[in-house]
Amino acid sequence: MILLKAWISAFRLRTLPLSISGILVGLALAKIDGNWDGILFWGAIGTTLLFQITSNLANDLGDTLKGTDTDKRIGPMRSVQSGLISKKTMTRAILLFIVLCCCSSIFLIYHCSKTLSASAILIYGVLALLCIIAAITYTIGKKAYGYHGLGDLMVFIFFGAVSVVGSFGLFGNPLNMQTILACISIGAWSVGVLNLNNMRDQENDKQSNKNTLAVKFGYDGAKNYHVGLLIIGILSWTILLFSLFVKDKNAIYFIGFLPYFFFFKHLLKIKKIKLPKDFDPELKVLALTTFLAALLLFISSFLMEYFV
Repeated sequence: MILLKAWISAFRLRTLPLSISGILVGLALAKIDGNWDGILFWGAIGTTLLFQITSNLANDLGDTLKGTDTDKRIGPMRSVQSGLISKKTMTRAILLFIVLCCCSSIFLIYHCSKTLSASAILIYGVLALLCIIAAITYTIGKKAYGYHGLGDLMVFIFFGAVSVVGSFGLFGNPLNMQTILACISIGAWSVGVLNLNNMRDQENDKQSNKNTLAVKFGYDGAKNYHVGLLIIGILSWTILLFSLFVKDKNAIYFIGFLPYFFFFKHLLKIKKIKLPKDFDPELKVLALTTFLAALLLFISSFLMEYFV
């Protein structure tokens, strides 16, 4: 039972809803344009979850190897650092999930091959490999990008652009402004979740030479950066919802404004926080609020034909 809990902890289940938010939004925009495929939906969701779990396992191992995860860190227990899972066993688990990622990606690309050009198939193949590489090299390796302040950029790219634009494009759809607006919002809010994590671990990361943007900006700078990320996401999301309303003359899209209550409540809480440990509960709040926004847009894409 203890070992099972250690693996569940290593999977970091609370990160999974955020990881599929971009997929839900991309597929919702495709549905609004008249495209839907149930197999594609589950294939995209499954593949994304495998990528995220691979990243989480690699992060657990990488931070332990670099000495960043110690008994002094504030966040949840790390399975390798605690000794519940050995480094060798974790390495094998990572390799297993890399294989699963490859198999799932190949299935998804094959399923969509009838609607994709040869160049698009090649691009999706390269993207799948880049997702795996990004998942591993965030904390593993001498040049792990998470230790050089590049984690925020990579989260924006993969949680925002790749997830939203990538899932939307699986139907062979050309890029449009609404998709770009969506990837800005999901990307910015996802970076906000990472920034909360880095603000929580700021002191420990600084001592371990993990130079995240939170470490570089300092405590107050990281807070202001966080506010900026959420506001950018909210503005972009607002323009997206209004553009969908203008396009379809359908008020159902406005249910996408409901998460704003939680976003603004979150921002007020962040401004008041004085202790790093108090950032930890807000990770879940922001991740689930982002997921809620994505889910509501996804739901509205199916309800639009019943409302005007």
